[in-house]
Amino acid sequence: MDMNDEVRTRTALLGSSSDAATRVFTTILTRSPISRIDVAKLTGLSQAAVTKAVAPLVAVGLLNDSLGPTLTGLPGRPVSPVALVPDAVVTLGIKVNADELIGVATDLTTRVIASERLPLTSHAPAEVIDAIVELCALLEQRLDGLGPRLASVGVAVSGDVDTAKGVVRDSALMEWKGVELGTALQERLGRRVVIENDVRALTIGEHWFGVGLGTSSFAIVTIGRGIGSGLHLNGEVVEGAYGVAGEIGHLPLTSPDHVCACGRRGCVEAVASTTAIAAAVSAAHGREVTMSEAVELRRAGDAAAVEVFDEAGRVIGAAIASLVNLVGPELVVIGGEGVADFDLIEEPLRRSYSEHVFASADQCQLAVRPHTFEDWARGPRPARSGRWWCEAAGCRDSAPPRCPAARERALMMVFPCGLRRIECGDGVVKWRAGWRL
Repeated sequence: MDMNDEVRTRTALLGSSSDAATRVFTTILTRSPISRIDVAKLTGLSQAAVTKAVAPLVAVGLLNDSLGPTLTGLPGRPVSPVALVPDAVVTLGIKVNADELIGVATDLTTRVIASERLPLTSHAPAEVIDAIVELCALLEQRLDGLGPRLASVGVAVSGDVDTAKGVVRDSALMEWKGVELGTALQERLGRRVVIENDVRALTIGEHWFGVGLGTSSFAIVTIGRGIGSGLHLNGEVVEGAYGVAGEIGHLPLTSPDHVCACGRRGCVEAVASTTAIAAAVSAAHGREVTMSEAVELRRAGDAAAVEVFDEAGRVIGAAIASLVNLVGPELVVIGGEGVADFDLIEEPLRRSYSEHVFASADQCQLAVRPHTFEDWARGPRPARSGRWWCEAAGCRDSAPPRCPAARERALMMVFPCGLRRIECGDGVVKWRAGWRL
C-alpha cells in the first residue's frame, strides 16, 4: 500500500528540517505533551525559535497544539502544551535473528500496532530478503486504515553495519560479508529502508525513550548469542568513525585457546555468549547440551556448569569494567535474552567488575533490564508521557539526572518498566510523571 500525500509531506518536512527544528521535534517526541517554554529550556533555543519550528509541524499534522491550557503546579499562568500526533506516521521494525525474524509496526511513540514472527530456514541473503519482504507484507495487512501512513522500514542486524550505505559488512551470526541489504530491500519494498546494528538500534531507542532521557551518558551491554554494547555519551549515541563502536564482545580478555565465532581468539564472546556456554558444558559432559539444559545443570550445582557460568560472569564483568574505565558512563544497562538467567552469573560478574573498575568510575551504576526481541525491533517503549518534576523545596528542574536541592550525586534506579526513581544524598527526592495508559 502506497503512502499518502500527507505522509510524504510529513516525512519530507522532517528530512529537510534545520538542526534547531530537529531538536525541537525530538524534544516533543520524547516528552509529549510539553509546553513551548519547557522545550525552549531543554533545547537552549529562544521561545520565538521554538514557536517558529513548531508551526510547520502543527500545519502538516505531526503535532497538536489544541489541547488547551494545563496547570503545572508552579506559580504563574497555565501553559498550553504541544503534543505529538502518534499515528501521523507509521513505521515497521524488523529484528534479524539466526533462526527467525521479529517484526513490529509502530507509531511515532513506538507503541506497537501489530507484531509478527517468521522462521528463518536459511541465512542466504536472497532468502532472508524474501522473508523480510514477506514479513513486511504480513504487518502491512494488519495496519487497517493506517496502511497509507506507513513511511519507512528499519532492519536491525547483528554485526558490523554501514548504516549510510545500507551494507552489512560483517555478521558472524548470519555468516554475511558485504551484503547490500538496504538497496535490495528498498527496491523490493518501494520505501525508505534503514539498516542498523541491532545493539546500536536498541541504544538509540533508549536514548530517545528510555534511560537516555535522564542520563547524559550511559551504555547498554547485551548478553545472548553475542555480547554487544551500545554507547550514549554526552547526550549522543556513538556510531564510530567506521560504524563500529563499543564491541566489548571482541575484547581479548580470555585465553587464546578459545576461538570466537568471528574467527579471532580470546574474545569475551568466545566464553560468555549463550552459544559458547552451551558448547563448553557440552564438552565437559562429552555430549551435546542445549543452553536450557546447561542452565538446569548450573542450578542443580553441576561442577562443570558452575565453572563455565562463573567464567562467563568473570569475563563479562571485566569487559564492563574496561568499558566504564574508558568512557565513564553514569549507568550501564545490562540486557538481552541472556539476562533471563542473570542470577547465575551475577555474583562473579559484579565481583570481577569491582576488581577491575578504576577509582571513582565505580560510582557507575549497573542495572539489569530485560529486553524482548520486540524491543530490539521497535526500540524501547516510552516510560511515560508528560514531564518529570521535582518536589524538593526550591527545585524547578523538569528533566534532570541530579537535583539542585541534593548535597550529593543522585542515584538513578531503572526498573524493567522504564520507571526511574531518583535518590539524593539528603533523602529521597520525590519524582512524578504524567502517565497515559
